Amino acid sequence: MSGKDFLTLAEFTPGDLTSVLDLSERLKLYRAEGLGSKVLEGKSVALIFEKPSTRTRVSFQVAISELGGSAISLSSTELQLGRGETVEDTAHVLSRYVHCIMARVNKHSDLERLARSARVPVINGLSELHHPVQILADLLTLREHKGGLKGLKVAWVGDGDNVCNSWTIGAALTGIEFVAATPKGYEPPQSVVSLASGIAPTMGGSIKIINDPMAAVSGADCVITDTFVSMGEEQERLRREHAFLPRYQVDGPLMAKAKTDAIFMHCLPAHRGDEVTDEVIDGPHSVVFDEAENRMHTEKALLCFLMLAKKDYSALTV
Repeated sequence: MSGKDFLTLAEFTPGDLTSVLDLSERLKLYRAEGLGSKVLEGKSVALIFEKPSTRTRVSFQVAISELGGSAISLSSTELQLGRGETVEDTAHVLSRYVHCIMARVNKHSDLERLARSARVPVINGLSELHHPVQILADLLTLREHKGGLKGLKVAWVGDGDNVCNSWTIGAALTGIEFVAATPKGYEPPQSVVSLASGIAPTMGGSIKIINDPMAAVSGADCVITDTFVSMGEEQERLRREHAFLPRYQVDGPLMAKAKTDAIFMHCLPAHRGDEVTDEVIDGPHSVVFDEAENRMHTEKALLCFLMLAKKDYSALTV
């Protein structure tokens, strides 16, 4: 067992990330060819959901099942957490039962507490600060459509949210030129930007945060956005609409500033007519459903990387 956790993406070296993406491609090919690999047979994964989920729940459950493992899905109301048990005690107990924990949480600090006390790998399925499993899928999708990652320009348009935060780290680790355009006051946290900016030059990439979406998208190989009203922020909708619309909506004219063969990505669910128009998300540049599918393939690879010794999954990468 590697003993690693996966909370922000920064736990990975560039080599780790490449290994997971390579394994994702192999596992995706296996599935397409009707082949299976039960490398997680006899192993169990606890899936904790404090927030609703479609892609995270289904992709993890299918990924674990197809690898021969068992998934135990738990809402916060089904755990003793809902009756006052500490995160630390829950981590100690679950570590005696399962081989890995995936948690989709309200507070990233709870995820860190879980990881500190657990004796098994902990995966961040989403927190308010990071969404690293999504970026694995995004990077695989980008690599599939562009043939590689290093030297590409990726433009983020919209809120400096958890997905944007994890993208800065993923871009830094892969030599991508990442430019995020956000309204003033909605930039990603400086701590995250500083972390990614320290890594990026070593890989030949760069991280830039600006306020001009046209400048960000100009010449981009990929344009990405996300909802600017996330779960728990509904009460801020009017204020956020004023800050983001219409300037930070990815529409046809904005997309036209990117390269002619640029792709469009969105982690979904999309608020059509807000952060993106139907013309773009349903148009020829959109790869959002490839991206959604790749959640499953990259999660398979991540589980193998965290839960198994390299010798137990290395044959899958031949």
